[in-house]
Amino acid sequence: MTAACVDAGRNALMLSELRLPTIGRLWAELAQRSDKEGWPAGRFLGGLLEHELAERAKRRTERHRAESQLDATKTLASFDFAEVPMLSKAHVMALASGDAWLDKGATVLIFGPPGVGKSHVGCGIGHALIDAGYRVLYMRTSELVQRLQAARQSLQLPQALAKLDRYDLLILDDISYVRKDQAETSVLFELIAERYERRSILITANQPFSGWSNVFPDPGMTVAAIDRLVHHSTIFELSNVESYRSKEAARQQKVQRDNDRASRRRQSSSDNEKQPKEPNP
Repeated sequence: MTAACVDAGRNALMLSELRLPTIGRLWAELAQRSDKEGWPAGRFLGGLLEHELAERAKRRTERHRAESQLDATKTLASFDFAEVPMLSKAHVMALASGDAWLDKGATVLIFGPPGVGKSHVGCGIGHALIDAGYRVLYMRTSELVQRLQAARQSLQLPQALAKLDRYDLLILDDISYVRKDQAETSVLFELIAERYERRSILITANQPFSGWSNVFPDPGMTVAAIDRLVHHSTIFELSNVESYRSKEAARQQKVQRDNDRASRRRQSSSDNEKQPKEPNP
């Protein structure tokens, strides 16, 4: 066995022990190129470290996206801002970069009727923040309330809230569908109070604040929750917008009608060609 083979084997073992898989995969190829082109040692080492860091960042982003539970199709790139003219694209893109508003635990509130793109915008911001290096979790508010309620019943609520604290942004979708007669939703207030001015929340709601009396156990808690949410908040109201789902259904129906008409025309043309022609006199 040659010295080069021994060195390669030792290097592979050490890189595995140090958990540097990308360098382990690339070092031999880069070393050969370095020897051929006469790189300084610093350039060779720097190239290896850059590849390792880039691969780690990629794996971390993929891991954070998988744990976020975001809809992979709902990105800002796939959102048609022209369909929602009252929504400032520049403002949304500024939020998507993170920075200051996440640092101070600010809130984003998106109001509007069903189907106008509230969840899409929220998920799109979440995806962009993950790309920027933040951690995000998306959940239906009713599902989260059920989980927190179960944690309370097992005397594990503080631990459950602490686990949510790892996320820079918590997206609570459809808060209006939570009903205080379905479960004791004071756990939702405790979550809001726990994250206040520390960790950010993005909430979508079909109803304005005046309809939130159905969510919390008593009026005082409703007022206290809203007071915390609107402090350091950005509010988008997507009103007077036709439902995306309704417009998409209408577009699909039109496409189907056009296809049906084209099919009938082709069938009619085919039938005419098959009819026997009258003989010439």
